[in-house]
Amino acid sequence: MSNKRNKPTEDEENEMPEPVPNELPAEEEADRGEAAPDLSVVIDELHKQVTEAQAQAAEYKDGWQRSVADFQNYRKRIEAERAETYQSAVSNIIKRYLPIVDDLERALATRPEGLAWADGVELIYRKLQSILDSEGIKRIDAEGQMFDPNFHEAIGEEHADGAKSGQVIAVVRNGYMLGDKVIRPAMVRVAR
Repeated sequence: MSNKRNKPTEDEENEMPEPVPNELPAEEEADRGEAAPDLSVVIDELHKQVTEAQAQAAEYKDGWQRSVADFQNYRKRIEAERAETYQSAVSNIIKRYLPIVDDLERALATRPEGLAWADGVELIYRKLQSILDSEGIKRIDAEGQMFDPNFHEAIGEEHADGAKSGQVIAVVRNGYMLGDKVIRPAMVRVAR
């Protein structure tokens, strides 16, 4: 056998079928009974789906943001209630010890000099005062101020030279505050 037989002749080359394309032209698909989808319909459908998905995502995001805000408000409210409870408990306890502070102040105002026990009373008073300071208890500065019923409790009016009407001229008992809350108002005498 010779190599001539392996080579196709001119007639054989012309008789070879042409390669078949993978996709049929639209006309041939139509002939087979399958309609080509309209691209504008497909795009409209996809656009509708994207719009719905975006609306649902926005709804979920809004719900999430509201949940986060609600939780933050809840946490702030709990912290405020906890602080208020603590402040109320401290003020109730401190109220019971304020008469002792008053007694110590009166004792120190009339103490005799040079006695060791008087120095001990002063030391006790300082320790008690430092405990009050560490808890945030502050004395209400009343003397010389204008009378304010939010901070002062008037027990009498007197004529006083050089004082304006309504001015506090004497403090009978000191008042105390814890933060912005009055634990005990200052008992005062007021000028007429």
